[in-house]
Order: sequence, then structure tokens, then C-alpha cells
Amino acid sequence: MGKKLLITGGAGFIGSHFIKYMLKKYETYQIINLDLLTYAGDLENLADIKNRTNYRFVKGDICDAQLIDQIVQAGIDFIVNFAAESHVDRSIEDPGIFVKTNIMGTRVLLDSAKKYSVKKYIQISTDEVYGSLDQSGYFTEDTPLAPNSPYSASKAGADMLVRSYYKTFNLPVNITRCSNNYGPYQYPEKLIPLVISKAIKGKAIPVYGDGLQIRDWLYVKDHCTAIDMILHQGKIGEIYNIGGTNEKTNISIIQLILEQLGKPESLIRYVEDRPGHDRRYAISSKKIQAELGWIPEYKFESGLKDTIEWYLNNQQWWTGKKYSEFVR
Repeated sequence: MGKKLLITGGAGFIGSHFIKYMLKKYETYQIINLDLLTYAGDLENLADIKNRTNYRFVKGDICDAQLIDQIVQAGIDFIVNFAAESHVDRSIEDPGIFVKTNIMGTRVLLDSAKKYSVKKYIQISTDEVYGSLDQSGYFTEDTPLAPNSPYSASKAGADMLVRSYYKTFNLPVNITRCSNNYGPYQYPEKLIPLVISKAIKGKAIPVYGDGLQIRDWLYVKDHCTAIDMILHQGKIGEIYNIGGTNEKTNISIIQLILEQLGKPESLIRYVEDRPGHDRRYAISSKKIQAELGWIPEYKFESGLKDTIEWYLNNQQWWTGKKYSEFVR
């Protein structure tokens, strides 16, 4: 018997990849995709599956309790919450929308999941809730939360709400915390698609500070396989870190993209660092590997090559998207 899933934020980058992955793997599953279609949500991401009989799109806000209840009471087995404001620069400009969507929206989903006895609720979070690391060590699931931006603080707040619904109401939940994702269909305000799109057009590429901030990179399709495992096999109440074990400095990523595109490093422009900029993220995936047997398939170099090729071949998708005012 097929399960019925509510995927929130499914028109965004990771959510759309997850929907397509799940429909391909589980042909009897039914998926409802709820997305408000704000600037980063795009139904073009799902054009190839829009006519599937076991897929339905609903435009709406996760803060709309009446709408969420209407959907969930019809018989939802699993909720996977991708819906979030997720760009750090935007959170510095306007923290309020991040608190509203990421915390209040999560509360609405949790209340509905509790009311209608959803079999599992998965909160898609981020390694940024842990704060910043020095040059050694790794984030584990037991690392204390120490968010440094309004974005990461709002995600940490949502995580704590999810945990409380498990502890207080016995709601079956999992929280996933991933490292930086990359791949096709990522909104071009994020580092890798930003650099690719600007390099293709021969425009200046902004680099915060000295460019030596370190991030761990996870190919989006590897993220999807991990969430799938957690959904079906994850122990109720547990947190799972999902990392790609690909630590790179921002400047090295930029240089690699320029090299692959045959563009000069003279396009690089160093600019003033942003406030509260975390120096290093590095995440340990030992728990999900040991307990569920998940292993990332994609090597960074091959994943980046595929990503660059996609942006080269799909320029109509990203050309004209409004993102320049929030990238420096």
C-alpha cells in the first residue's frame, strides 16, 4: 500500500529534487507538494512530473493552519518540512520573515501532525545551527546549538520546537541537519550557482572577507537518499547529521569553477565580510552511516562538473532571476 506524503517547500531546490527522487523510487506513493512560491520556489523545477496522477501541487503557506489541517486530515502518513527562508544575507536584512516562516510555520505543521496522528514528521534543518568551528573537530548530533545569524537562529528555534513535540506529546519525529547542498536548480543567490552564473556572463564575482571560510559540500541527490533512509528507517526522536565530507574554502570553490569555465581569476572581487560570518562548518555523518548504512555517492569534483554543465545548458532557467541585490 502506498504512503501519502506532504512535502512542504517542494518547489524549492532540495524539496523538488526529493519529490522527483521519491516518485521515481516509490511508484505507489502519493505526494502533495505545498509551496507558497516565494522568490526561490519555481514550478519549473518539477515540470517533468507535474502530470503524474500521484502528485498534486497546492499553493499555500505553512503558517496557514486551516489549510494545513485540511490537507493533513485527509490522511497524510508523513510530513517532510523543507519550507524555510534560508539565505543568511536576507535574514540580516529582514529577520522577521525568518522567524515567521521557520518557527511559526513549523509550529503549525507540528500541531497538525499531532492532531491527525501523522506517522512521522521530518524537520529538514542545517549544520549552521551549531555555529562556527575552529580548524579542527566536527559537528556531531550532540554539539550544543550556537547559531550566529538570524537564519540559523530561526532554524535552531524550529529544531527545539520539534524536539519538544517529541518529548511532550510523543510525536514521531526526526531532525536532519545537512551541510551545504549544491546541484542543478539551486537558486542563483547561493555560492556555487552564483559564481557559475556570474562567470558565464563575465561579471565580477564577490568574495566575502579573505574567502577562506570553510564549508562541507553535499550533492543534493546524496541528501535525498539520506532523507529517504531516515524517513523509513530512522529511529523515532533522533537527530541525524548529513554531510558530504568535502571541506573546501570558498575561494578554492570559486577558483575551481573559473578554471572549469575557462574564465580568469581577475573576475574575483574581495568585499567587506558580512556580520557574524561563521568561519568553518564541518559535519560528522558517522551516526547515519553506522545506524542506517548511508554513504554519499558523489565525489565533489564530479558533482561540481555535472552542476556546471547543467547551468551552462539551462541558462534560460536562471537568467533574469532577481538575486543581485543580496549578493556581494
